[in-house]
Amino acid sequence: MSEYVEKSGLKVGQELVNFVEDQALVGTGVEAQTFWDGLAELMREMGPRNAALLAKREEIQAKIDEYHKARANEPRDPNAYHAFLHDIGYLVEEGDAFEIDTANVDPEIAKIPGPQLVVPITNARFALNAANARWGSLYDCFYGTDAMGTLPPKGGYDRGHGARVVARARVFLDEAFPIQGGSHADVRRYYVNDGQLLVDDMPLVSPDKFVGYMGHPKAPSSVLLKNNGLHVELVFDRTHPIGARDQAGLADVVMESALSAIMDCEDSVACVDAADKAEAYANWLGLMKGDLSATFKKGGQDMTRVLNDDRTFTGPDGQSDVTLKGRALLWVRNVGHLMTTPAILDADGNEVYEGLLDAMMTVMIAMHDLKRDSGNSVHGSVYVVKPKMHGPEEVAFTDAIFDKVEDILGLPRHTVKIGIMDEERRTTVNLKECIRAAKSRVAFINTGFLDRTGDEIHTSMEAGPFSRKDFIKRKGWIGAYENLNVDIGLECGLQGRAQIGKGMWAMPDAMAAMIEQKIEHPKSGANCAWVPSPTAATLHALHYHKVDVIAVQNKIKAGGRRAHVDAVLDIPLASYKKWTKDQIMREVENNAQGILGYVVRWVDQGVGCSKVPDINNVGLMEDRATCRISAQHIANWLHHGVVSEDDVRAAFEKMAAVVDGQNAGDPLYQPMAPGFDSIAYRAACELVFEGRVQPSGYTEPVLHRRRLEKKAQS
Repeated sequence: MSEYVEKSGLKVGQELVNFVEDQALVGTGVEAQTFWDGLAELMREMGPRNAALLAKREEIQAKIDEYHKARANEPRDPNAYHAFLHDIGYLVEEGDAFEIDTANVDPEIAKIPGPQLVVPITNARFALNAANARWGSLYDCFYGTDAMGTLPPKGGYDRGHGARVVARARVFLDEAFPIQGGSHADVRRYYVNDGQLLVDDMPLVSPDKFVGYMGHPKAPSSVLLKNNGLHVELVFDRTHPIGARDQAGLADVVMESALSAIMDCEDSVACVDAADKAEAYANWLGLMKGDLSATFKKGGQDMTRVLNDDRTFTGPDGQSDVTLKGRALLWVRNVGHLMTTPAILDADGNEVYEGLLDAMMTVMIAMHDLKRDSGNSVHGSVYVVKPKMHGPEEVAFTDAIFDKVEDILGLPRHTVKIGIMDEERRTTVNLKECIRAAKSRVAFINTGFLDRTGDEIHTSMEAGPFSRKDFIKRKGWIGAYENLNVDIGLECGLQGRAQIGKGMWAMPDAMAAMIEQKIEHPKSGANCAWVPSPTAATLHALHYHKVDVIAVQNKIKAGGRRAHVDAVLDIPLASYKKWTKDQIMREVENNAQGILGYVVRWVDQGVGCSKVPDINNVGLMEDRATCRISAQHIANWLHHGVVSEDDVRAAFEKMAAVVDGQNAGDPLYQPMAPGFDSIAYRAACELVFEGRVQPSGYTEPVLHRRRLEKKAQS
């Protein structure tokens, strides 16, 4: 474990000291003593406020528990429940109309709808892939996935499947960039004449969608098009295996894909000590300085990945240049207010709040980008997503934290922009006042079904047994939640200034289903939505060409609110006595399998985000949010007698053997069966059997403690 070094009254892990003083501070203009003094002051001033807000969470939760217990045998009264929540300060009065005044927001966030990637910052290769996912090959994404309905045949390149890819891409071009009197499927030549793109001598229906080219105008090597704010590059190369067989020489269709990406220090990572935190911060530093690289083996060959350069085209007039970013606009997600970290101890030997450390470190590191002419932000802003905030007071606290950080580091006020994760119920039902509390910093709000459902279950744990998970999605509260987020975001002036986002597509191998279903996110008025991979980003970009999100938002604004708080407060409970034992155990086993598959990698290997096969061997992206809902769901059923402790333990033992089998090919994997006594197995069980008393139902306290135990054992 870490050795500690005294810095300004703090005991700081040696790994973190070395990183800060030897790498992170160099070139910022901030002296080491100034940094450590400022960090110590931040902890002294903000630590007690942090603790008080957490105590208020527990106080409010206790009152809600007692309310439901006292009415266990009474019909639910929505009006009385609403009044009660208002009386205890859970619901606050909604104030007058206002609009955010966030300034200096980059266009990828403020102006252009498009996909958003989320990636664990601790994996440098993944981080680089996400940053470089600003551009992606539509041909590759169609060919290598089930996006067209089937996977390609095994073996070498299949010409038949490839021909379907080319035909499908031509359909997209006809939809987004139609030609007057023709089809891209029949074209033999693209060329530029007198500032206009001609396609077999025919113009585009909308000539202004042509915005640039490379090469000679009469035979360009690429043509740049633009639709709904997103660019598409047609790449021509008759020496390329695809272009050589194409009548127009079209070798690829390259899509502007992930406009923004979130580098995650929270849900998708397993950072439990100074060494882990230093690793996460080091990758953020490489991204902010622009020199991050990752070397790995692929096909037996060493490969090194670096950040892509910007892309420069010739403008339609043949004289001016059009330069486009080669990388996604990067956010960094800090941890929430709950967790403390042993990376630093205060003067009394207590762990400091991890969120305060993240705020100081990630902003200080981002100063490297602010000193570059053409880096991440061209408007001099730092973008921080802040998760797991409960209500307006906690958002105001976050705003105050960044005020303090800016003062310590000598940055102009509101350099730091924040993203509010609308994933806790007290934030959802007070969203307008949450936005008001940081109206000069807000550049992002979004919804997230999983954490939001985990909080829904924990908050209403005493109200009764919850529906099965698939049925929770069908209840009225979820639609009200999703609509209210967009409605309030638009009311508060986020259009043109900030992102209104939607949650993750959790099946990274199911691209055909994603193409069919995820178009609902831009149709809902969201100008970004989360995707799990660069491939998914490129395919999801198709939706933003089909849907004019700004027009959708304007229609929603004209119609007024579609949802209200009382609909969100409708608790998704079940009449479980109609269920069969098989239905109950199937649900419990499904939850147990997901928990075990995720926790065993988290605790044993420090993997914070995994593609975990579910009970049907369908790969699902699992992180702490998915783990939270599964653990809280079983805990709720246990508490209300839907299932017995013996049944749950039997399910865990049965599913441990299943998870062992699913991981049999991993040489680092340590089986849980038949002993059922590993640290990871005990952690998974603890999440359920102690789930009712975990703060807000979060998984972090258990996972961090058990991961530290495993690291000490190793």
